[in-house]
Amino acid sequence: MQLLSMHALDVLGDPVRRRILELLVNGEESAGELGRVIQSEFGISQPAVSQHLRVLRDSGFTTVRPDGSRRLYSVDATPLAQADAWFDAFRRFWQPKLDALGTELARERLAHRKAAAAASSHDTAADQANEEGND
Repeated sequence: MQLLSMHALDVLGDPVRRRILELLVNGEESAGELGRVIQSEFGISQPAVSQHLRVLRDSGFTTVRPDGSRRLYSVDATPLAQADAWFDAFRRFWQPKLDALGTELARERLAHRKAAAAASSHDTAADQANEEGND
């Protein structure tokens, strides 16, 4: 059952739920292991962790499957795509700045590579001149 009335950003607005999703980004994790990490990092009870897991499951952000006595959680990307789509209307505010930053970083990397190559060729030429002078 999905909580259709809960907006994706309401779900993601909670730091505990964001952390649970971060822990699941690389694959399945047991409810027990998620509980241990979240209890340690946030100092909340196991029932509180279970409540966060239920919100993530009911809102469609995670799926759960039984594995013996364990419950394994994984990320369902569908609500994340919906949140991403919601942000589309706002990307124009930051995307040009991010593009410009990317361009500047690429220019800086290129300048550093050119400087390193020039220094390397200068050092090689100086070493060769020293060797010729020592002969």
